[in-house]
Amino acid sequence: MGRVSRLGEEENPAEPEFGPWLAKASILVVDDEPGMRNFLVRTLAPRCGRVDEAKDVREASARLDAHYYDVVILDNIMPGRNGVDWLADQREVGFYSDAILMTAFADLDTAIQALRAGAMDFVLKPFRSNQILNAVARCLDRRRLQRENYVLRHELHAASDHLLLRDKLIGHSPQIAEIREMIARVAPLPTSVLITGESGTGKEVTARSIHTLSDRADKPFVPVNCAAIPTDMIEAELFGHVRGAFTGADTARDGLFMHAQGGTLFLDEIAELPPPTQSKLLRAIEDRRVRPVGSEREVPVDLRFICATNADLERAVEEGNFRSDLFYRINVLHLAMPPLRERGDDVIELAELFLSKLSAQLGMARLDITDAVAETFRAYDWPGNVRELRNLMERSLILGRFPEDLGSGGARASGAETLEDVERRHILSVLDETGGNRSETARRLGISRKTIDRKLAAWDGA
Repeated sequence: MGRVSRLGEEENPAEPEFGPWLAKASILVVDDEPGMRNFLVRTLAPRCGRVDEAKDVREASARLDAHYYDVVILDNIMPGRNGVDWLADQREVGFYSDAILMTAFADLDTAIQALRAGAMDFVLKPFRSNQILNAVARCLDRRRLQRENYVLRHELHAASDHLLLRDKLIGHSPQIAEIREMIARVAPLPTSVLITGESGTGKEVTARSIHTLSDRADKPFVPVNCAAIPTDMIEAELFGHVRGAFTGADTARDGLFMHAQGGTLFLDEIAELPPPTQSKLLRAIEDRRVRPVGSEREVPVDLRFICATNADLERAVEEGNFRSDLFYRINVLHLAMPPLRERGDDVIELAELFLSKLSAQLGMARLDITDAVAETFRAYDWPGNVRELRNLMERSLILGRFPEDLGSGGARASGAETLEDVERRHILSVLDETGGNRSETARRLGISRKTIDRKLAAWDGA
């Protein structure tokens, strides 16, 4: 058995040097020696959220089937099955937690086998309590960074349209005030929420507000655009997969359900899910367990589900395109987002916000909203809602003026042209007027010479 450190070390509460995540971690200790299990439990239990123990790999497998653990601390030499072989088998059937291998034999072959089996750290017996605590803290920090990076990359790819308003529900209209009140009521509860509304009305902003005000605020918020994921990949993206589950699956990978562990999973455009995935999602919501593609094991998950759609789900149910049992499961509380045309002066407040933020980002002079422009904004029906307003503000800053024909539908007609097209055409036009003088072009546009150079280089490369 490893050498036991001083009693005082084991009785102290969680020390700051081991990181803030230790106190919330769930740990499984697997060792056939009662003395070592007792030492590890006494070391970890006062500092961690949950610590379970198993005397052999059979009991450990049963534990993994019943509960998700952030870290598994595993002895290598045990009766019947060594830890490295068991770990390798578990990785094959769907085991995503970090593993720390304990061994009394410091040979290179064992270390290599442990790494190949998927161990994240290697601790030599005998060890002190601070050594195992540091090893656990490293695993937790690595996993946190890995998940944050994955979620951020996913957000930037799937939700770039929401960067300005993603954490704020702007406006003082009665409709938005009612939405805020409903958010405040439902946020502290574990209730599933369905958010409906036209495209661009702020469904993701509302979902983020619910998450921010909940007791899961310090855990991940993972947005998923169900319409943006290819049908043949959506199950692997949501639930994860094991190595060899399909062609190209060279390694096992967590799904978005696991990356949202403990937090909130926001399923946008849920009406676009194919029927087989709807069935699996229903089971995941009801059982709080997911089965990665190709896995023999279901993984427990602790999530809050928020769904959103701009489709009429009741009609989709009637037409047989959406499961009725899934609809009733996600529609516990319904928030209907009001369209921008019904929100009165909110459109002016939003336009002012977009102008301030975008003018700073683009390096362009800010436009003033006159009374005439404000009246035009109030009268327009904004079919694209807040997203259309945001795009119009950016286009207006680039052109240096607001459109004159907004009320007659000119803005809608110009929507066929992308912002990139408008920007490119305008910059090239001014560049032509200045005879190719980039510095003068930058001065007239109110942007830096480096911006001109960068954009021209990008367009030339395209």
